[in-house]
Order: sequence, then C-alpha cells, then structure tokens
Amino acid sequence: MEIESVKCECCGLKEDCTPHYIASVRSGFHGQWLCGLCCEAVRDEACRRKAHHGVEEAVRAHMAFCNMFKLNPAVRVADGMRQMLRRRSGDMSKPESAKKYESSVTLY
Repeated sequence: MEIESVKCECCGLKEDCTPHYIASVRSGFHGQWLCGLCCEAVRDEACRRKAHHGVEEAVRAHMAFCNMFKLNPAVRVADGMRQMLRRRSGDMSKPESAKKYESSVTLY
C-alpha cells in the first residue's frame, strides 16, 4: 500500500495517508488538503453559515483563523479537539481548571 506525507493547508499538520484518501479529501474541499481536525472545523463552519456561502467560504474563513494563531501544531490539535468535544457535548463554557492552565502555559 502506497503512503504519502501531506501537509494541511490550514494548520500545517503533516499526516501520512493513501493517495486515494488524499484525493477524496481534496475533492471535498476544492482541491485543498485539510487534516481531520480542520475538516471537522470547516464542516462545522459550513453548517453554521448554511446556504449563504458554502464549503469554499468556510475553508477560507478557517484558513484565516489558523493564520491568526500560529502556535505549536501539537497545542493547536489538542485545543481544537477540546473545542470540538465541547461543541459536540453542548458545553462551550470553560471550566476554571482550563482557565488556570491556559494562563500558565508558555507557547513557542
């Protein structure tokens, strides 16, 4: 099985995937490769925007958001997963422990 390394055009995270999977992701996002987390964020954004703009506009909005926060990719993935899980559970408020943790973290 052939495996290729591909870099997310939003956050820069690298993943190893099959060419077939890479092609299927690119076909869903107007030729751009997005990692799994960014795919979910773009889908959420597209659903939020409904019929007004569509997937292409959601990709642009998410890319702009990612460019505003050039953090360590591992920190972004962890934070994105946390936000996605909160969104799915319906709890968007931050617990006190998360607020304390965020203020004590040094990002590079």
